[in-house]
Amino acid sequence: MEELLRVGAIASTHGIRGEVKVFPTTDDVGRFQHCTELLLDTGTEKKPLQVEGVRFFKQFVILKFKGYDNINDIECYKGKDLYVTRENAVPLERDEYFIADLIGLTVLDEDDKKIGVLRDVIKTGANDVYSVLTEAEQEILIPAIRDCILDVDTEGRTMHVHLLPGLLD
Repeated sequence: MEELLRVGAIASTHGIRGEVKVFPTTDDVGRFQHCTELLLDTGTEKKPLQVEGVRFFKQFVILKFKGYDNINDIECYKGKDLYVTRENAVPLERDEYFIADLIGLTVLDEDDKKIGVLRDVIKTGANDVYSVLTEAEQEILIPAIRDCILDVDTEGRTMHVHLLPGLLD
């Protein structure tokens, strides 16, 4: 399992005082209000940044980092990803998983027959949908609902599913 979890990407600068607009890649944007440190992926290192201020603007989170007080200090980080360590991640409820932990799981049916590998999680309004790539390079979309997802074992890297009629057609 990955030790770092991506929570956003710096979309652009905001104003001239060193603030940035962050496009959140987390389900819980409120997590930024309780976050004191983020890791910036510069491409060569993971640089720790102390969060000094948090505001919300439309679909973005406006962040101010300690020690970055003008646009020139922060402009070079546009397009870079922001991470938290697993220990600083939002605690999960029962039957909740980080997407990073689901990607790559071997998907099996009730009889332990391999269906494929989970390659993506699609966010929809009602429920997530798991995109599974079969060995025949076909995509199967499985709704992430209790009727379909029987068991998830992130440690064992497997997911057992029940395929509803029509999902393989």
